[in-house]
Amino acid sequence: MNTELTRTIEARAARHAALGDPSRLRIVDLLTLGDLSPSEIQTVLGVPGNLIAHHLNVLEDAGMVARSRSEADRRRSYVRLTETALLGLLPGRVERARRVVFVCTANSARSQLAAALWSTRSSIPAASGGTHPADRIDPGAVAAADRHALDLPDGPPRALETVLTDSDFVVTVCDNAHEEIGVTGHLHWSIPDPVRVGTEDAFDSAYDELERRIAELAPRLATP
Repeated sequence: MNTELTRTIEARAARHAALGDPSRLRIVDLLTLGDLSPSEIQTVLGVPGNLIAHHLNVLEDAGMVARSRSEADRRRSYVRLTETALLGLLPGRVERARRVVFVCTANSARSQLAAALWSTRSSIPAASGGTHPADRIDPGAVAAADRHALDLPDGPPRALETVLTDSDFVVTVCDNAHEEIGVTGHLHWSIPDPVRVGTEDAFDSAYDELERRIAELAPRLATP
C-alpha cells in the first residue's frame, strides 16, 4: 500500500472513530445545518459542558470541525464543519477500467440487464458474456427491461471467451459463473437467478438489485 493511500485510509478511519460516539454524531448532524456555539450544542444535547468540550476536541483533532470567535462577543465562539469533514466517509474509487464486462452462466438475463443498466450510469463501455450462453435472451428479461424502459441489445447471448480481453474489469453476477471462472473476476455480485423462478417479481428483484449495485459502483470506477 503506497504512502498516500495509507494516509487517506488513516484519515478516513479517524473520522469514523470520531463519529463512533452518539453525541459526536449528533453534533455533526446539527452542524450540517448551521454553525453553533458550544453552549448551544450543550443545550440541544443536554449534557455537561465538559463533555461537549471533549467531543469538540475529538472532532477537531479528526479535522471535522473548526472554531471561530464571534465578531459580536469575542468571548463567544462558533463551531462549524470543515469543508472536508465528510470526505472519505464512504469508500472512494476502487479501480480504473477501460471496459466493464458482466458475466453470468447463460448471458440471457442478469448480465444482459447489468450491461444495459451500466450504460445509463457510466461513460465507461460495457459488455456481457456467458460461460455457457443460451440461444436467446430470456423473455422474462426482455419484459423486465420493457417495464423499466431499458434498451437491451438485439443480438443473441455471447460466449465469454469471444468477449473478454485482458484489460476488462469483470463483474460476475451469478454464483455459478463466479465459481467457474474464479479469480478472473474482479467483483462478484450474488444475484439470484430470475430465470430459474420465472416470475415477474423475480426478474424485477434482480433488476432492482443490479440497479442498486451499479449505482454504487459506477462513481467508483474511472477510466485509465
